[in-house]
Amino acid sequence: MFVQPKFNDALLEMFRNVYIGHAPYISCTPSLRHHRFCPGDQFLVLSSDGLYQYLSNEEVVSLVENFMEKFPDGDPAQHLIAELLFRAAKKAGMDFHELLDIPQGDRRKYHDDVTVMVISLEARIWKSSGKYL
Repeated sequence: MFVQPKFNDALLEMFRNVYIGHAPYISCTPSLRHHRFCPGDQFLVLSSDGLYQYLSNEEVVSLVENFMEKFPDGDPAQHLIAELLFRAAKKAGMDFHELLDIPQGDRRKYHDDVTVMVISLEARIWKSSGKYL
């Protein structure tokens, strides 16, 4: 949900949108970056911009590295989404489960739709739970 600045400013701070865009909100022009792989690179994270409203690149890398070390068979993409939801809930003044209890359509007031894929560069295979948070 995108709000015009005059309406966004009238909201309580916890309900304000961080990003106030201009139409069109969706573009078919991709945002591309390049990175030369180094011998120590372990994974590649592909995600929509919603992830980076709550996490920096450095935080994403750190979270995935720590998760892979502790839970080698776990799904690091699900872990990133869970962390994003914890942060969105905290920003809104509620706990994680309160946020999850809000119907998905209404949850857009608190966080953007997010897609995350973590691709192993070490031939690891992670099994997703198939659950959508």
